Parts: sequence; C-alpha cells; structure tokens
Amino acid sequence: MERVKPWHILLVTAALVTLIVVAGCSPTARGSFCDIARPIRLSGATIDAMTDQEVAAALAHNRKGAALCSWNPAN
Repeated sequence: MERVKPWHILLVTAALVTLIVVAGCSPTARGSFCDIARPIRLSGATIDAMTDQEVAAALAHNRKGAALCSWNPAN
C-alpha cells in the first residue's frame, strides 16, 4: 500500500478550509439597510398592546431609517 505524502494531506486540508471559510462568509440578505428595511407602521391599538421595549425597538428602527434612508414619518 502506498504511503500518503505530507504535501497531499496539506493540499486537501487547505482546500477544505478554503471551502468552509467561503461557505461561512456568504450573506443571506443582500443590499444596504435602505434596500431591505421598511418603516414599521403600527396602529394605536397595536402600540397600546406592546411593551415599552418593543415600542422603543420600533422607534429606534424608524429613526435609523429616517436618518439613513430619508424615511418620512407621514408616508
């Protein structure tokens, strides 16, 4: 039986590491925040049912969109 050469093991290992790194770096969502995000529009009843933390998160999201994407609260 032929012995496996050390350079062959190194080559196969390098190829596997490269494939793992490339596969792990592929994004699931493409585009900027402004391309993929939309304003959160809530009714008064929905806001009343939300926790303070949920309201703060929705407000932070909308403020980020207003700053980065020129969202208009009236739209």
